[in-house]
Amino acid sequence: MNSRESVLASITHVEPEKIPVDMGSNPSSGISAIAYSNLLKHLKMEHLPVQIYDVVQQLAQPHDEIIDLFGIDVLDIGRTFNEKPAHWQPTILANGDKAFYPNWFNPEKNESGDWIAKHSSGLPIAKMPGGATFFDQIHYPWVDGYPDNFISLDDAMSKVLWSAFVHSPWDNAEMPGFWEELRKRAIHLKQTSDKALMIVVGCNLFEWGTFIRRMDNFMMDLYMEPDNVEKLLDALLEKHLEMLVKVCESVGDVADIVRFGDDLGAMNGPFMDPELYRQFFKPRHKQLCDFVKQNSNMSTFLHSCGSIYKLIPDLIEAGFDILNPVQTQCADMQPEKLKNEFGKEVTFWGGGIENVGTLNAATTEQVRAEVLNRLEILSKGGGYVFNTVHNILPDVPPENIMAMFNAVKEFNGEPKIKIS
Repeated sequence: MNSRESVLASITHVEPEKIPVDMGSNPSSGISAIAYSNLLKHLKMEHLPVQIYDVVQQLAQPHDEIIDLFGIDVLDIGRTFNEKPAHWQPTILANGDKAFYPNWFNPEKNESGDWIAKHSSGLPIAKMPGGATFFDQIHYPWVDGYPDNFISLDDAMSKVLWSAFVHSPWDNAEMPGFWEELRKRAIHLKQTSDKALMIVVGCNLFEWGTFIRRMDNFMMDLYMEPDNVEKLLDALLEKHLEMLVKVCESVGDVADIVRFGDDLGAMNGPFMDPELYRQFFKPRHKQLCDFVKQNSNMSTFLHSCGSIYKLIPDLIEAGFDILNPVQTQCADMQPEKLKNEFGKEVTFWGGGIENVGTLNAATTEQVRAEVLNRLEILSKGGGYVFNTVHNILPDVPPENIMAMFNAVKEFNGEPKIKIS
């Protein structure tokens, strides 16, 4: 089996010849720019530029050389854009290393040493404190209440950092002929690679409510202002479906996986009672999944952090084929429990090692042991793609990254990575 075949087999719950591996297919399975810079130094590959394709989370886009070295099996179609050195400008990371931002991103450093990113109108909407490693949202368009109508929804969404500073390919969405270009580049990537291909669409519902109203307000809205919540979600659903029409038409027969996002869990359980999920979000998630399955060949992938155990049956019924990042430190999210109860119905993408506690702080032997244990549990019968529990953080030492990927290669019966 090649990479694409391994991923597709696993998604259909056929145990592949080797466990497929991801790093960087989407902005919840990637690597911090600082961790990536340290990794390149460790590998003596400092000639490769650290390109920060997701400026909000400060994630680096892995190079072909790293993808080949680690045996990564999935690629983000967005990587086919911003492909020339002229598309990037230099910046300095919090650890002092050199890196590059897309040309359109120009945060300003204030007197306190904080980096402020502004909307095109000049409104400050995001901040990265001095020494920090990602941008925080600082503007919530409807924090003081819902408007009388939702005519201004587009404007409100444009002033949220996740929309204003969007990652590739969507930072090129205003270019003439974008959809035709997206298809052209996706086809070329598929013809020149044996990797599975992913397109990231977001299409968040719950999260957009928290981005616009702020988390505390929107959580109360679910109880206190259900009519406005319904109106907002319907307006969002309409926009998302309009986008999915274009996505399915352009790459629905090229991409293998479409990645949605909606963080529904906290550490101890879902953000909401499952009944509220069923009332507000499940029917709309189902419409999104149904549309994709009726109009493309893509599998549906949901990124949802936290303890979502109580929602998994509903997420499966809504039509999600894949769940990520499998945050195993949260309540009820033990790998054995998830695999035993849901392993035949949904693919787990992640959960391969704890980012916090193991990957960033343990010994290389402890890293190896945890990876091998997780693979033994989660890979049986297919339905698994190896990835960390969310993005590799800035404080993860390169030795542990190497130990992690070498453990996967050991499990797959492949030679370990050697540094020349």
